[in-house]
Amino acid sequence: MIKTAKLASITLALLFLAGIALAQTDPGVQAGNRGTGAALSSVLANDNPGILAFFNDGLARFQELDTTANGLGPRFNSNSCSSCHSQPAIGGTGPATNPQAAFTSSGVAPRDTTPYFIAANGPTREARFPFFFNPNGTANTNAPNGGVEDLFTVTGRADAGACSLTQPSFNAAQAANNIIFRIPTPTFGSGLIENVDDSTLLNNQAANLNNNLGISGTFNHNGNDGTISRFGWKAQNKSLHIFSGEAYNVEMGISNLLFGQDRPLPGEDQTGRGLPTNCLNLGGNGYPEDANNPAASGAGVLDDASAFANFMRTLAPPPPGGVVLNGVAVTAQSISNGRSLFSSIGCATCHNPTVGKTQKSKITGSLSNAAVNAYSDLEIHHMGSTLVDNVSQGGAGGDQFRTAPLWGLGQRIFLLHDGRTKDLLSAIEAHESNGGEATQVESIFDNNLSSSQQQDILNFLRSL
Repeated sequence: MIKTAKLASITLALLFLAGIALAQTDPGVQAGNRGTGAALSSVLANDNPGILAFFNDGLARFQELDTTANGLGPRFNSNSCSSCHSQPAIGGTGPATNPQAAFTSSGVAPRDTTPYFIAANGPTREARFPFFFNPNGTANTNAPNGGVEDLFTVTGRADAGACSLTQPSFNAAQAANNIIFRIPTPTFGSGLIENVDDSTLLNNQAANLNNNLGISGTFNHNGNDGTISRFGWKAQNKSLHIFSGEAYNVEMGISNLLFGQDRPLPGEDQTGRGLPTNCLNLGGNGYPEDANNPAASGAGVLDDASAFANFMRTLAPPPPGGVVLNGVAVTAQSISNGRSLFSSIGCATCHNPTVGKTQKSKITGSLSNAAVNAYSDLEIHHMGSTLVDNVSQGGAGGDQFRTAPLWGLGQRIFLLHDGRTKDLLSAIEAHESNGGEATQVESIFDNNLSSSQQQDILNFLRSL
């Protein structure tokens, strides 16, 4: 009996040392430099003379800390693009240490209070109230809101003058169950996503619909020209230019050539009288606060929003890499098995390994006729009651979300649209939901796969 117990103990130890998980475990955020954050190879070769300068200029501007002198505020979520897009490299998603958590103590927002949902080791977030409020403080479900409620104000800063604003009532919104969150989306490889033509996406959609899994995605569309939009958690933005201009205005309070006015909160704008006069154009230089620079030469002539868009457009896709679990390298066979299982159980019906190839590009060669291996169909899907946020954007309803591209997942920290978990297994389980299109696939993952097969899928996902 003693010998048998000792043998079992030795066997368990050997299995652990070999990196074989006895119960499925997310390998976690993978360390090391996979090369993520580099420019496309043709950009590095400067195949379109000047394109490398555009990339480097955009990269530098992406990291600038803004003040009211160059447009910050009067309301904002952060003061730099890279504060929200830096994991695992500039252009990515939220970092391990949230810069928003220090704003009230570092002088960025000196008169404000750090919202309850912002923590130093938590995700960078924006907040939205799905509905406007009744006079008694309850949510008025007949009055949809959904706009961004900026977390901070410039009130009390030396460069804010007499501008005095209050923060939104986040605690009251929590009490009324009328608050949702979003985390930043990574931008690596986004130039490829931008350069896929609608016909390719529609043909891919037709192929995806040939399933017996209850999956029937659709596309969000641009309200101006009717074409397929593809950026943001609900695919609400058509282009990287619009994505940049909106973020500059909404997240940092900086008016620009695409969004030319200082932005009030939804309640100030739609049910109130806008921002106070002494909170407008705090830098005193006129509108738009982000303008182009006609006296400059080369990349310097661009406005910031255009420079951001060019930077993101020319970022290379995130390369895959090896996976370490419990200090031991995962085998190539496990990752290969996981890749096959990911497709065979239906995950790839939405998270397509590729949506097809891009159009010919005038910008740089690497954007032409290139496979978009994003692990996304770029469609919006009903995700059901577990993930619903009751916010509509464009044609996407309250429980519809764009299939999140999974390339780069191996080095992401916070998962799902609101950053509610760091654990891949929890993120997968959230896909099983009343009314959700992924419910059947998640059930197959739970009930039809062994623990070792589930582990192979987790290992594969962290290799991306």
